[in-house]
Amino acid sequence: MTEILAKYGYAPDREAMERQLDMIASNLDKVVSDQVLKDCFSMMDLTTLSTTDTEKSVEKLVGKVNAFKVDYPDYPLPASICVYPNFAATVKARRHYPDVHITTVAGCFPTSQSFTEVKVLEVKRAIEAGAEEIDIVLALNSFLAGEFDKASSEIVQIRKCIDETSAALGRPVILKVILETGLLVSSDKIAAASFLAMEAGADFIKTSTGKVEVNATPSAAYVMCECIKKFYEKTGRKVGFKAAGGISSAMDAVCYYSIVSTILGREWLGKGLFRLGVSRLANQLLSAVEKKTIVYF
Repeated sequence: MTEILAKYGYAPDREAMERQLDMIASNLDKVVSDQVLKDCFSMMDLTTLSTTDTEKSVEKLVGKVNAFKVDYPDYPLPASICVYPNFAATVKARRHYPDVHITTVAGCFPTSQSFTEVKVLEVKRAIEAGAEEIDIVLALNSFLAGEFDKASSEIVQIRKCIDETSAALGRPVILKVILETGLLVSSDKIAAASFLAMEAGADFIKTSTGKVEVNATPSAAYVMCECIKKFYEKTGRKVGFKAAGGISSAMDAVCYYSIVSTILGREWLGKGLFRLGVSRLANQLLSAVEKKTIVYF
């Protein structure tokens, strides 16, 4: 783990991070505006990942996205609709706006506990069904055991499958790798996992599944964004950041927006490089702009 941190000249500085996060938190009221809230809305992966999801419930969500520009013409659309892989075809069949991507979790989400071959096949089937973005979970069973090459190899195999399948279909597919930072706990492990995932081919690194006790936190986001910056400085490749899990208020979204802006700069503040994984947040953002309670999604 220390080798990959040394490779990028990165060592998490806890005191500096806490000072910077305190400064960001104290400045949020100056950052927030209707435009920033709408920008956050445009960078949402509008998500439904419930055990009780059905074809009808997914169709209902897609229908609301389809009608959104009629009901709220002054707002942007979300970046994507995120569902389980078996619902990719449902979203594809009902979606009116191609700019709203079809995102699916895959690779035996949320635990990533299965055979690599099974994970690769699920990714392939999801893309063939219509997925344009794939969110997988880092194999923590390998990573936490210190088997970093094994954890990396699995992402590489999935990346290869994505590239081959997307080439055959003639359309690009984005890969996001979820680190499950709440289970990594330490800043060093979060940093090592970030570099490992980026080296293995992640287009985005993502905090959490939303399925564990501790999900996205400002401190995890801060470390991940610093790693993205170091990786870009060394390789010239821009990797995106996605915060997900436990983001339930408009000011939560503004906090992550501010962290990305502070560390990575305004060029990262677009859906091509910044996402928020949300199920409850959409209504909170609408309510904050409209200055009244909105329950749309």
